[in-house]
Amino acid sequence: MVRLGLALFPALLAAACAPVSGQRAGASSSQEVSGALFVAGKFGNTLAKVDLGSGEETARVESCANPHELATSPDDEYIALACYGGTSVDIFRTRDLAKIKSIELGENARPHGIVWHDNGSLYSTAEGRKSVFVIRNPLGETETFEYATGKEGSHMLAVAPDAMHAWTTDLGSGTVTRVDLVTRRAPLSVRVGGEPEGIALAPDGETLWVSARGSDMAYTLDPQSMKKIKDISVGDFPLRIQLRPQGDYAVTSDLADGGLSVIDVATGAKVRSITVSSRDEAEAKAQVTILFSPDGERIYVAETMANTIAEVDFGTGEVLRRLPGDGGGDGIAIIE
Repeated sequence: MVRLGLALFPALLAAACAPVSGQRAGASSSQEVSGALFVAGKFGNTLAKVDLGSGEETARVESCANPHELATSPDDEYIALACYGGTSVDIFRTRDLAKIKSIELGENARPHGIVWHDNGSLYSTAEGRKSVFVIRNPLGETETFEYATGKEGSHMLAVAPDAMHAWTTDLGSGTVTRVDLVTRRAPLSVRVGGEPEGIALAPDGETLWVSARGSDMAYTLDPQSMKKIKDISVGDFPLRIQLRPQGDYAVTSDLADGGLSVIDVATGAKVRSITVSSRDEAEAKAQVTILFSPDGERIYVAETMANTIAEVDFGTGEVLRRLPGDGGGDGIAIIE
């Protein structure tokens, strides 16, 4: 069983594969897509835009140091970038990647997980400050509010549909934490598996999903009581977990075996695996972030060390093409 550190294969960066052409491999015209994919290059300190119709990169700009997660505004006009190597959340225009604003979160913030909520506010973890920030009116007269988790490495983030609570996975502490964003009650933390990192909240807000990379498991929790509901064995080193927009399946990105595990939400059972790269290739490609297309028909997989983003047909499990992900593409976001 392969075990990886937080710095994913830096020695392989210089030898990373060149981006593969955006031309489809075996996809029919009925599968043509439109829209744009945004890629944070965490090693190159860049933000790029890829046209999903042509599969070509159409713009790239310099960003902050070591950018990680991305979030698009509810109207798809802007994109927020968590500057993990610094202290800010930076906002860019999706049309041309023009930088609009930089919002400072304070000394040693190291923002990572980020959500742009339907209520218009931004939510971000601040790993270096053991906290979650709420950024109100991010495009105007901005106000920031900080909520402590008290845990080491508060990394990834989920926010309730009503924005009353947020949840973090705390890599350093090995916990998952519920943060009350309204009454400011003390945060509630529970230990979940080994090295919990991925987190996702069901669309109805009734179930919290967590992937623990150190124990090769996914878990469901009651988001209020934080009691564990189900343990689900998945692939090797499940770094992220995402729910299909339809809410019927959860998917983990299993970095060390180059695949995806598909879980039936209704039964809580793993029902199939999708091979994105062979196990021999997995270490060299280092797949990290996963993201569903808005219609739930495709999954985008950031292959950070290969400088590519794999586009996978969810129904068939076929890798349709590999898109550009230069500079160590990690955080990804999509608009249609």
